[in-house]
Amino acid sequence: MQKPWAGRFKESTAPFIEEFTESISFDWQLAKFDILQSMAHVRTLERALVLTPEESNTLLTGLERLLKKLEDGSLVPDKSLEDVHMNIETALTREIGQLGKKLHTARSRNDQVVCDLRLFLKEELSNIINELKLLRQRLVLLAKEHINTIAPSYTHLQHAQPIRLSHYFLAFREAFLSDTIRFINAYKSSDVLALGSGAVAGVDFALDRFYTASLLGFNKVSKNSIQATSDRDFVLDALYACAVCGMHLSRMAEDMIIWSSQEFNLLELPDRLCTGSSIMPQKKNPDVLELIRGKTSRLYANLLSVFVLLKGLPTAYNRDLQEDKEPLFDSLKTTLDCIRALNLSLEGAKFNVNRLYELSQDLSVMTDLANYLVKKGISFRDAHEIVGNLCAKVIDSGISIKDISLSMLKTLSEQFEEDALELLNPQKCADARIAFGSTGISVLERAIENAMREEGIS
Repeated sequence: MQKPWAGRFKESTAPFIEEFTESISFDWQLAKFDILQSMAHVRTLERALVLTPEESNTLLTGLERLLKKLEDGSLVPDKSLEDVHMNIETALTREIGQLGKKLHTARSRNDQVVCDLRLFLKEELSNIINELKLLRQRLVLLAKEHINTIAPSYTHLQHAQPIRLSHYFLAFREAFLSDTIRFINAYKSSDVLALGSGAVAGVDFALDRFYTASLLGFNKVSKNSIQATSDRDFVLDALYACAVCGMHLSRMAEDMIIWSSQEFNLLELPDRLCTGSSIMPQKKNPDVLELIRGKTSRLYANLLSVFVLLKGLPTAYNRDLQEDKEPLFDSLKTTLDCIRALNLSLEGAKFNVNRLYELSQDLSVMTDLANYLVKKGISFRDAHEIVGNLCAKVIDSGISIKDISLSMLKTLSEQFEEDALELLNPQKCADARIAFGSTGISVLERAIENAMREEGIS
């Protein structure tokens, strides 16, 4: 098959170079968007009087047939045609004849691929945003379900202070809400029409690019043809959003992996989301969650690879930019799959309410005893030392916090009264947190109510 640029060359492309330079093996994912932008381009050419209405109708009819063939699977790529753009143009020429060769008028593959990529990104980012909303809704519903579940919180993977489990779920709802904002911003940075920029200097036809943008659903039109054809900042924005979201997914997956171990026994995952061992018959492994944790490393690597790809490029389009697609495609799919996997894991997880409460009945209530003394007029540093001595005594004697008596407290400070014993109840401790954003039930009930409204949960 003759190359579109063969007129300049005296030799055919070497077979190895054909293999080395092709991109159709991965950019065929852009085929739908290449057809859609071609249809908009045809209408713009007709509006600019470059095509007659008859030519435009014939081209559009051919492109519509190609779109149907793509959907039913009968349009397949030809590797000898190098990339998705030449595949679509060649298929159109076969479909309608020599008129198909007019499709590339006032267009370069440089602005064409950016347009395809931006259209593709807008669709994929919308899918991720929708899946994140489902995950956030799941977390809010879990928060509502577990409003009365008392649980230990952790810092340094050590017991910190008692909380209501709802507070934990709402924490990740906030993280994924931040991710959603990042994806929305990535969508906005992708929402710019580059078509009509040509190879680098623009085009010498009076194209109404704002008309093209309206046809393709872009809200903005690029202002500089050099920047438009070489810009991949919008790719970095999407990759960064994926990487940060992956980090949040990985951290929650890690919690659930630890909590599902026999030592913690805080939750049980459904059999349908776990695997066994080929040698140890008793094993039930949280492989889905482990893979979420593992796949996050790919999201980081993809972001870094495109950063490195772009850092040394001279201005305007260079063939290196072909290498932006595989990392981007991989990150978008990986992120979407991981969001769905975590949502399924949360849907099927059963939290051990009794075990969570049992673990909360420990020294994690001691901060409240220190604050009790502060309210009696003792400085926090002195209160901290007094209660620290109490902790040492409890540990040395091997008693439970339920066995702490008022007389034991008074040996450390006469400021302790009978009401101090109430603070040994982890539920009382949790509900003492009444500032906005805290874990107290009065605060959480309002937070859940607001979150349900914001997430559209009735």
